[in-house]
Amino acid sequence: MRLAPLLMAAALGLAACAPTQTTTTATAPASGIPAIYEARTDIGPNGEPVQIPAVRAAYLTERNSRQRVAYNGPESPGTIVVDPYARVLYDVLENGEAMRFGIAVGRAGKGFNGNATISVKKSWPSWTPTQNMIRTEPELYAQFAGGLPGGLNNPLGSRALYLYRNGRDTYYRIHGTMDPSSIGKATSAGCIRLFNQDIMDLFDETEIGNRVKVRSQAESLRIEGPMIETPEGYVIPAADAAQAQVAPAGDAAVAGVPTTTVVTAAGVSPVESAVPPR
Repeated sequence: MRLAPLLMAAALGLAACAPTQTTTTATAPASGIPAIYEARTDIGPNGEPVQIPAVRAAYLTERNSRQRVAYNGPESPGTIVVDPYARVLYDVLENGEAMRFGIAVGRAGKGFNGNATISVKKSWPSWTPTQNMIRTEPELYAQFAGGLPGGLNNPLGSRALYLYRNGRDTYYRIHGTMDPSSIGKATSAGCIRLFNQDIMDLFDETEIGNRVKVRSQAESLRIEGPMIETPEGYVIPAADAAQAQVAPAGDAAVAGVPTTTVVTAAGVSPVESAVPPR
């Protein structure tokens, strides 16, 4: 049974897997949206022009907005560091700095840690639901069993980076999104997603063979410190929350460990992973 377009979009919306100090941020034009997050025209999967909408100012929180920060980690320049617990991604630069991006993290985003290599890059990638997704929710996903072509309605968004370890696909992806409101939050599905504008620029900066480090929960706690989840579903450092007197979600602070609370957008069906079936 085929679903109405609106339901289809909702079902796919969440599909797909030393503390730093801010030094510079993007300058916002009169529109209130930084230039890097304004609308763009890209070349689509079939050579057609694709208009990528601007990111709404409401989604550009301090931790979600791309910014150059001090970085004292051991990783060499060119390394991508993913912290699924602090919900940030670092592109390590020279001179003790990194470009920090806000990310959304699905269940699959916490199912892998350690070192990997970017072995595949795809522009406007296609997406295929896993066999488990089709088996457990055939009314939603059976219609996509043959795959969904790249485009704005694809859960992988505008670009995807594919992580491999020892020459084998880890099924861990860093990709764009069709739901910019999810960035900075925990989601029921997918790996690591960024705003489409962010993944496009990171994609251009990333070479095949670049190293990726995905932090474990213990590493995140040691480097970033404890996090709490706000009522809006974002995470912020516990120290910052205490200074700002921010009440954590559920009125309970996360004691000593990064939050693992999962918050999903209302009306969005869970998707376990936006990668091809094994």
